[in-house]
Amino acid sequence: MKFSILKENLKQGLFSVGHLAGKNVNLPILNNILIDAKKDSLRLVTTNLEIGITHFLRGKVEEEGAVAVDAKIFSDYISLLPNKKIDLFKESDFLNISCENYKTKIKIENPEDFPLIPEIEKKDEKKVAVKELKKSLAKTVFAVSNNEARAELSGVLFSFGKNKLVLAATDSYRLAEKEVDLISTQEGEEDENIIIPAKTVQEILRIISGLENSGIEEVVFYVGDNQILFVADGAEVFSRLIEGQYPDYKQIIPTTAKTTAIIGRAELVRAIKASALFSKTGINDVNLDFPEGQNKIIVSSASGNAGENIASIEAEVRGVDNGMVVNYQYLLDGLNNIDEDNIKVEIIDSNTPCLIKPLNEKGYLYIIMPIKQ
Repeated sequence: MKFSILKENLKQGLFSVGHLAGKNVNLPILNNILIDAKKDSLRLVTTNLEIGITHFLRGKVEEEGAVAVDAKIFSDYISLLPNKKIDLFKESDFLNISCENYKTKIKIENPEDFPLIPEIEKKDEKKVAVKELKKSLAKTVFAVSNNEARAELSGVLFSFGKNKLVLAATDSYRLAEKEVDLISTQEGEEDENIIIPAKTVQEILRIISGLENSGIEEVVFYVGDNQILFVADGAEVFSRLIEGQYPDYKQIIPTTAKTTAIIGRAELVRAIKASALFSKTGINDVNLDFPEGQNKIIVSSASGNAGENIASIEAEVRGVDNGMVVNYQYLLDGLNNIDEDNIKVEIIDSNTPCLIKPLNEKGYLYIIMPIKQ
């Protein structure tokens, strides 16, 4: 194997794939990056057996071949080289690297020991704008469950329709849902629901975040038999899907409200953070009260150990006298994923879910379950 490549191109590929390789004691080959050089393609590959990432590179291949090289050593060394052309070639059990006055040899492993990445037929593609997908993934993935007992809640639901993609995530205490427009759809395509693991979603989010200034405007999904392939620029992310039935969360989304409030997001965040200092340890309780006819929200908390706090915030409140107790961390998570200055809060009573959404942005909602007294 022998090829040359600009450091800038190699660095971009390493950014895509390098994060997935870690210290795997049981299967050390997974700590490596597979470098596969062919006349018509040059690619980097990493996998943890659940997720596989491939990045195709622009470079000049003189001799075909493949090597598996330690991901951390290779990535760290390449990052230190000048921004020039890098020459790489295999010699015996080493990968030789030279760039201007830098020369090194890195021990390599047998590439045949590297696991194969399954292939998904690239048909029935689903396209989404990069910016919209990035925003939507960030606004939902934080709400997935960390409890492995219910595997279906440890991923994000992707519900593909004819013109829309709806993302949803819940841990049964809160729920986030975001609608995204699909750029293209296939004629006669049926609705399709899949559950993508949170780790896969986070990898996709990380990769497309690095594409913001690359000029790439869209990404593509291909769904196979219990598998998904995500393609953006030169990067491809393969992942297994989570089997199981996602809960029918639509039935818990309130369709009516007895009390509604429009309030400045920043002011509410400040008041919640102040009250959080006095919430009960392990409960994280904060009281939200909506006094009838007073156009204000009262945020309060009290702890026998720390003291108490009360903050009164101006708001446009309509409806009956109402209130509820919520987990402040869950509430802040939702508010921090809303970009607008003003939000709308809707509640029925202290025992039913509280609905929070941006005042003007359509297609996003956040639900938080109350702490029952």
